[in-house]
Amino acid sequence: MAVVARTGRGGGGSAFSSALRSFFSYRIFVSAMFTLLFFATASVLFSSHPARLSDSPEIQTAGRAYMHRTFLALKSDPLKTRLELIHKQASENIMLVNAYASYARKLKLEISKQLKMFDEMAQNLSDFSVKPTYRTALFESDGPVDEEVLRQFEKEVKDKIKVARLMIAENKESYDNQLKIQKLKDTIFAVNELLVKAKKNGGFASLIAAKSTPKSLHCLAMRLMGERIANPEKYRDEKPKPEFEDPSLYHYAIFSDNVIAVSVVVNSTVKHAQEPSIHVFHIVTDKMNLAAMEVWFKMRPVGRGAFIEVKAVEEFTFLNSSYVPVLRQLESANLQKIYLDNKADNETKDEKSMKSSGDTKHLSMLNHLMFYLPEMYPKLHRILFLDDDVVVQKDLTALWKVDLDGKVNGAVETCFGSFHRYAHYLNFSHPLIKDKFNPKACAYAFGMNIFDLDAWRRERLTDQYHYWQELNEDQSLWKSERQPPGLMTFYSTTKSLEKTWHVLGLGYNPSISMDEIKNAGVIHFNGNMKPWLDIAMNQYKNLWTAHVDNEMEFVQMCNFGL
Repeated sequence: MAVVARTGRGGGGSAFSSALRSFFSYRIFVSAMFTLLFFATASVLFSSHPARLSDSPEIQTAGRAYMHRTFLALKSDPLKTRLELIHKQASENIMLVNAYASYARKLKLEISKQLKMFDEMAQNLSDFSVKPTYRTALFESDGPVDEEVLRQFEKEVKDKIKVARLMIAENKESYDNQLKIQKLKDTIFAVNELLVKAKKNGGFASLIAAKSTPKSLHCLAMRLMGERIANPEKYRDEKPKPEFEDPSLYHYAIFSDNVIAVSVVVNSTVKHAQEPSIHVFHIVTDKMNLAAMEVWFKMRPVGRGAFIEVKAVEEFTFLNSSYVPVLRQLESANLQKIYLDNKADNETKDEKSMKSSGDTKHLSMLNHLMFYLPEMYPKLHRILFLDDDVVVQKDLTALWKVDLDGKVNGAVETCFGSFHRYAHYLNFSHPLIKDKFNPKACAYAFGMNIFDLDAWRRERLTDQYHYWQELNEDQSLWKSERQPPGLMTFYSTTKSLEKTWHVLGLGYNPSISMDEIKNAGVIHFNGNMKPWLDIAMNQYKNLWTAHVDNEMEFVQMCNFGL
């Protein structure tokens, strides 16, 4: 143990001596390095040829040039460093003033005086360094800087900077607000662009929905057709009843291929009639929907003794292409090119284009049967025409007693202000239109019209309709729809009815008052938002669905109203 202890103490003394020698060697090395660095720096500062540094192209960068000027200032004159700082401060304020002036121009502020002040301030700050007095004494002199001149230069620069900062501080809030307003305007513009696009897409989608057959309506027609095929003995054709031609009764004309819509018109009319047994409904549809229409009214006969006549348009044999211009035009190559060739383009066109092209609904014979009422029902004196998108809310028998003053058509006027006047429907740049019609004449509604068929025959208005329809084969007078030829045919032969008889717009106008609707004899869902579609307006839809026969088994099976 004693040997071990002595060995440990001897080892400890040797280590201490080694560490001491290392420490002194490190001190000598550091001192030598600092000495060499000092001599290298001194050789640069006190070199007799400093100009050669500035002649080198590598020194021309901003960082090395600034270091060069600093070394020269330390060698020659310490006031030059102060000059550099003043000049730098002035340059920064020039940039700030120019920035605010640029904002003023961008924002188009109505402060021309202020803008002029900013420009003058920036120019004055820039001109200091080029004034002859300061340029010669401070910037171009190789000798020492004159302290008095430098002090005067510093005072003028600081005064200008103080004025510039005060002016910026006073107007900063105005500029900030203007920038916020400009950003808000840009945001509003962008949002408005998105809104316009959304409305356009929504309108186009709504138009597609309006022109498509709902699944429930297609289902109902197929169910009715299946019933006819399964039980043909129940639905044999019946002989015409004498009431169908009795002029002493109240006759209605409804032209449609929509089974559920026709049933609502009939049900609502019969419900409000004081004596339903003297009311006769003439329903005309196309051949495809004839069986479904017949089966419906066989399965769900109208109560209270009203009469129903269902016929196909093809049964009126005089309605052929040799007599009817619309049918003849449908067969013409020119009109097919206008209406049919562009059909595929509708997928990429907007709502307006889709309305004006590729849509043959307005050329459907059902849509133009109204103009042949005197020939379809030759033994009748008066008839009430109803569209399939109306709901009757009052007894309509008083309409047969309205004095039409020898005119043909009894209808409600639709114009207000400059809207829905003849100029809205017809092309008044065409000389024929301009000569025959008044562009400010008030238009009137179709969809609930009482027609004096005797006066119609006397005035030969069907011939008048044919005349205008043939002239419009190229659509130079109006775009294809029923309203314009109706306005032209019954021009000066229409008697205005009380507005409460017929309230329109439930298919497009959400602002119709409920008081106006309640007081109406007939409400009309004209527009794209039909009550049997999903896009119908909810505030009006129940006025239509209240007359749907929900107890009918096929209506339940096809999920109407869900």
